Amino acid sequence: MGAAETVVFELQIERPAPGARDAAKSLHQQLRQAIIDGRLAAGARLPPTRLSLQCFGVSRNTLAEVYERLLDEEMITTRRGAGTYVAARRGRSPTRHDGRETPPPASRQLNPFWLSEDVRSAMGFWDDLTDIAARRTVVDFRPAQVDSREFPHATFRRLMAQQLRALDRRPPSARGPSGNQGNRGLRAAIAHHIALTRAVACASDEIVVTAGAQQAFDLLARVLVIPGSTVVAVEDPGYPPMRVAFAAAGASVVPVPIDEEGLRVDAIPRDARVVCLCPSHQFPIGVTMSARRRAELLAFARSTGAVVVEDDYDGEFRLEGSPLPALRTLDAADVVCYVGTFSKCMLPSLRLGFVIPPAWMLDAATAAKNCADWHCPTATQLGVAAFMQEGHLARHIRRMRGIYAARKQHLWRSLEADFAGLLTPVPSSYGMHVCALTTNGLDVEPLCAHLRADGVELHSLSRYHLGTPTRAGLVFGLGTSDEAAINRGLRLLRKAANGLFSR
Repeated sequence: MGAAETVVFELQIERPAPGARDAAKSLHQQLRQAIIDGRLAAGARLPPTRLSLQCFGVSRNTLAEVYERLLDEEMITTRRGAGTYVAARRGRSPTRHDGRETPPPASRQLNPFWLSEDVRSAMGFWDDLTDIAARRTVVDFRPAQVDSREFPHATFRRLMAQQLRALDRRPPSARGPSGNQGNRGLRAAIAHHIALTRAVACASDEIVVTAGAQQAFDLLARVLVIPGSTVVAVEDPGYPPMRVAFAAAGASVVPVPIDEEGLRVDAIPRDARVVCLCPSHQFPIGVTMSARRRAELLAFARSTGAVVVEDDYDGEFRLEGSPLPALRTLDAADVVCYVGTFSKCMLPSLRLGFVIPPAWMLDAATAAKNCADWHCPTATQLGVAAFMQEGHLARHIRRMRGIYAARKQHLWRSLEADFAGLLTPVPSSYGMHVCALTTNGLDVEPLCAHLRADGVELHSLSRYHLGTPTRAGLVFGLGTSDEAAINRGLRLLRKAANGLFSR
């Protein structure tokens, strides 16, 4: 590096007067306090000693002395040939400038809803409130995952690059979002896709593009719920983040049981004004709502004035039989909000989904979306639209159907062969996860905890219940577990079961 080397170091430091005897002490105290306060975050790189005068106004020897003291205090670390960095310190408490700990803000300053254990558990659905990447994970059976290893990343990167170049060639006024409801090209591609795969007929102007299905639930909750008044019925067990979205909007959320035909319409409260469900592939049990129940639900909605929220999260991955018509397709009274996502058929990291609300709700749903974030990333929308228009999505879905079908068959046969008398898989026409019920009412919570300690992520059925669980079971996600991983996971499951249930 030359003599003109500069470095950007923006921390406000009171520089010592030239020749000050306490320069090292003053600089040490300031850097130490900045680390404690969090103004210098863990992993932040500190200037090299050769830039001591430029950054701190002290000599190289003085800065070296300060760094030595901070090293002794384990405030910083050095990496040979790589520099000096702020050390990671666990459990650091908020601290005032005088060094004394500051009490956390009073909980009454927050909406207590977001402090409840139920909400924390529901919204920690993906990572169990901890960093899964930091844990030793041998097998990941968490449901609603996808196998990103099988995604055609190179193709998608090429399409994204093309769309970014095309955006760059547009005049500035044409580089923004294409419509308040989402990019028009993407909405047209979605309309074509769901017409072919789900027999849902709609015009592109009826679709609102969202940041995943969860944002669709959130905006529907905000336009449908009158706080303190609206009753929302949800499947029990069901998808926890969906019910939290409606509860957060101020709804009274009530659980409705399911059976082998899906949601029990006869158990829905008559005062329910919103009914949320996954009719094609109930989450997490896996049953498909019968044609009779679908007709009953739509009749209920017509007679009571209720709105139905249809979550079709993995409708593309039906592996056997002919799919039943979506509720949206059967809806003659304009009461169904159809929610879809690209998280399962493409990648969850895209954060793209969509909702098709009834015509009378479209303007309100669009306004709620725009209030939240105006629009989803334009380049991502363009890239996904191109991916669909060129046929890559259809090819990827066909390929993944075969992969998930093989995994499901392998898991199913293994459960029947090795866990007969303990677990009974629930029949399902879909392939991204399998629910297996215990045959003798065993408490599987200790089993899941034991497996987690061994590096196996496996959810119990009880974590999906809002009401009192009526049956026990395990939910095996197949998105990230190939046959070898399934074998490892089941070996550890058998070992844990033998140890816990043979006592």
